[in-house]
Amino acid sequence: MSQIRRQSIISSVVVYIGFAIGFINTYLFTREGGFTQEQYGLTGIFMAVANIMFSFANLGMTAYIYKFYPYYHDNLPKKQNDQLTWALLFSLLGFCLVIIAGILFKDMVIRKFGTNSPELVKYYYYIFPFGLGLTLFAILEAYGWQLRRSVLTNFLKEVQFRLLTTLLIVLTFTGIITRFDLFIKIYSFSFLAIALFLLGYLMATRELVITFKLSRVSRKYFKKVVSLVSFVYGGSIVYTVSTVFDSILIAAVLPNGLALAGIYTLAQNIASLIQAPQRGIISSSLAALSKAWKDKNMDKINRIYHSSSINQLIFSTGMFVLIWLNFSDGVFTFHLQKGYIDARWVFFYIGLMRIIDMGTGVNAQIIATSTQWRFDFITGLILLLITLPMNYVLTKYYFGVTGPAISNLITFTIYNAIRYGFLIRKYKLQPFTAKSLYTIALAVAGYYGCYFLFHDLSGFGGILLRSTVFMIFFATGTILMKLSPDIIPVWHTFQKKLGIKKVAEH
Repeated sequence: MSQIRRQSIISSVVVYIGFAIGFINTYLFTREGGFTQEQYGLTGIFMAVANIMFSFANLGMTAYIYKFYPYYHDNLPKKQNDQLTWALLFSLLGFCLVIIAGILFKDMVIRKFGTNSPELVKYYYYIFPFGLGLTLFAILEAYGWQLRRSVLTNFLKEVQFRLLTTLLIVLTFTGIITRFDLFIKIYSFSFLAIALFLLGYLMATRELVITFKLSRVSRKYFKKVVSLVSFVYGGSIVYTVSTVFDSILIAAVLPNGLALAGIYTLAQNIASLIQAPQRGIISSSLAALSKAWKDKNMDKINRIYHSSSINQLIFSTGMFVLIWLNFSDGVFTFHLQKGYIDARWVFFYIGLMRIIDMGTGVNAQIIATSTQWRFDFITGLILLLITLPMNYVLTKYYFGVTGPAISNLITFTIYNAIRYGFLIRKYKLQPFTAKSLYTIALAVAGYYGCYFLFHDLSGFGGILLRSTVFMIFFATGTILMKLSPDIIPVWHTFQKKLGIKKVAEH
């Protein structure tokens, strides 16, 4: 089994375990008698604002690691590798600037959010340790990916972070944490905790090298690094703002904004189940893409592009249908607060957006690790220029909480279409085959078949029956039609682990 395939599968399993824990957390946050919609919405806003903080603070250091790590690794002894030192130093400097800006613009935040989302203003300063933790972790994670530690970093971010949240929720329900005030204050330091754990691990394994002596690689590529980070930094800011602007906008412009942000957060978290394999595939592919560009190995890049597209398309379409079949029934069966039924159509549009984004494969990572990384900034700017006004208009004047989801579906379709066209024109790379269409057709057929057969059933039994029939149908069709080149090797490996193949051969 290839290293990328193995790392992708293990990372995807870890991510799905994390998402299962996240699903439990979501249930505990949203069930009747639990947290209010405003309180749940506040945790979603924390994550959105922290991502914006990171996008400004990182100063392009993640892209610096992705692009130039092979040059440091191949040309320097480990003790002289100063890349992580500069990445951490400049990111911390960037976060200091974020703190200064946060203090200076606090009055503006109060004006914008004070009426519709007063709780956000109350806990404003507690977003900063959350943002610092996310920034530090993202830099260490990027370096960990290059060290082929993607399974560990995915475990920390997807599993450990959610387990800490689970612990806080349980402590609240048992009365040990008596007030939400204490809950959110402890929660604000949770990301910092996993960042410090990863830092400690890299130190213990002697993979963290801190040296302030400028290496010959840093001197040689200094101008190229500055050029890269200046473009990618701007691109990452506009991209991040585009992706998290929706939650912040809802909290700012809609009456009872945090409650509606809670509805939107629920839809986002459920839609994130669709996206689970993407993180594992990206984390296991980045180092290989960086190396392939350095070695000018276009065949390998093409293989990664194609396999990432079809594998993610299979996962995303199957998971989308599975959730859409059971969304409404799930809200009532599991006794979520009735207001969360409004998240159904929000999920629908976000889910379609995820399918489009995942189905186009690792196009962003291919561009970011190539010599055409400036294009990353251009497409990010286009995305921002379309997203911000469309989100505002559709949310404030037309569709309310569903507006950002509709807007994001439109803008991310345009965004990925531009990247798709660029890679065809520039490198003759494109990820789709007839099997891409077969995958979509299989998912649609499975949905309508299960809907018409079981739409009258409700409760846990109905959910279980619909889900089981669809999964059997979709999995069987995927295997029989050999939709993914990775399915048969993985199936054979699975058979060997269980001893099935060995027995069959005798």
